[in-house]
Amino acid sequence: MNSFARLSSDRVHSLSTFGRPVDVSPLFPAPDPSAFVLNILSVLMMYGPFYLANTGAMLFGKWIPDKLGFSSSIIDGGRNWRDGFRILGDGKTWNGLLGGGIFSGLLTMLAHHLWSDRVLPDARPFVDPAMLTSHDDWFWVGGEWGAAFVMGFTLGIACMLGDTAGSFVKRRRGLKREGDESSEAPLLDTVPFAIAIFIAAFALFDGQIFTHEQLRGEIVALLILTPIIHRSFNLLGYRLGLKSVPF
Repeated sequence: MNSFARLSSDRVHSLSTFGRPVDVSPLFPAPDPSAFVLNILSVLMMYGPFYLANTGAMLFGKWIPDKLGFSSSIIDGGRNWRDGFRILGDGKTWNGLLGGGIFSGLLTMLAHHLWSDRVLPDARPFVDPAMLTSHDDWFWVGGEWGAAFVMGFTLGIACMLGDTAGSFVKRRRGLKREGDESSEAPLLDTVPFAIAIFIAAFALFDGQIFTHEQLRGEIVALLILTPIIHRSFNLLGYRLGLKSVPF
């Protein structure tokens, strides 16, 4: 057992939510297809704050700098890779990367505020992602609210790093940051950040509610649905003026 996480089974037998007992048997029953869909929605709601790091990156990397009239700090500094193409492109900025993490942290705190009193399985799909945090977790900094923020910030940064890795691969393929060509790589726009979130979640937050063993199938389903979800939010960002292209 490493210092960053505990096995899910350890949590199942001694569970409380900041002093409030939680019924954990069963947490996510799925006796029929409709219940399975409800569990997928639950997974989406729990991982939603981390997925939305991309929205935070749009806010801190484009919308806020444009509104306040200051320049973003581009990660690759405008440099090219040895293949002659940009390393990442102008769309990847330090303020966007950190802003995405901060945005996810704040959203996780909001989810905790809204849903911390809800008890499973009736809580579904509105499940508090910080439900199982406790004082002996490695990310317990500043109490339950600090733990919720650190959790969201960490997985938000994981999302941004995965997204950055996808951009690096796209640049190596000669695809532009934005424009018609970028729409030819929808999987590179979505799958890397989702995989990065799930890897970080199971590596650093094993034993938390969003890595529960009963949700493995639903997590795979969410991964498959991620390109559709990401496309929908990009369209929304485009309509709100947060993105210059709808993809």
